[in-house]
Amino acid sequence: MRLVVGLGNPGPKYEGNRHNVGFMAVDEIVRRHSFSAWRSRFQGLVSEGESVGEKVLILKPATFMNESGRAVGEAMRFFKLQPADVTVIYDELDLAPTKIKMKQGGGNGGHNGLKSSDAHIGVDYWRLRIGIGHPGDKSRVIGHVLSDFAKAEQPDFQRLLEGISDRFDLLAAGKASDFMSKLAMDLKPAAAEKKPVKSDPPVVTPPAVKAEPTSEQQGGLAAQMKRWLSGDTKKN
Repeated sequence: MRLVVGLGNPGPKYEGNRHNVGFMAVDEIVRRHSFSAWRSRFQGLVSEGESVGEKVLILKPATFMNESGRAVGEAMRFFKLQPADVTVIYDELDLAPTKIKMKQGGGNGGHNGLKSSDAHIGVDYWRLRIGIGHPGDKSRVIGHVLSDFAKAEQPDFQRLLEGISDRFDLLAAGKASDFMSKLAMDLKPAAAEKKPVKSDPPVVTPPAVKAEPTSEQQGGLAAQMKRWLSGDTKKN
């Protein structure tokens, strides 16, 4: 069995926040893979389904970000799972928007949801970091993470979340290398279609127009013809 956790804060006030991109990711997985309806359990909301024949539990802690580990720990202990069976999806300030990284274990980078998870289940779980970018100044971090994605950012993030969902089987199995490479290929911008080069139309040379004789030439020819007909071929 696999446990996949999306981190975020509960309630409509926070649902569009950058800090809730973990919730957004698992919502997309549940929707696109026809998992069960959300229900309350383990101090959060859970949805169940399968991936490559293995049972998967999706969890959104309802404890608020700073206490996320309580819900994760309760679910892990109930199913007698190991940290390596758990994947946590969360927002990462130190990654550019829509960039992702996945690895097992490591530090928490100051992320309160990870700090809580580390305290309750140890550090050897899988982490999928979704970049939301840094505002550039430490004093602006809280406002940045607790604000909604800008309208211009939303299409790129939606495409990323759909890509994560499409490669969910690899994600849930902890196949980080395959997941990252396949997702990168999926998200690679399509090569621009080559437009046919317009060639200049062929130059058509009009046929030469035979010059008409002038009036003087016409007069001389008439006189010569008259002399010839009269038998007078002597030139003037």
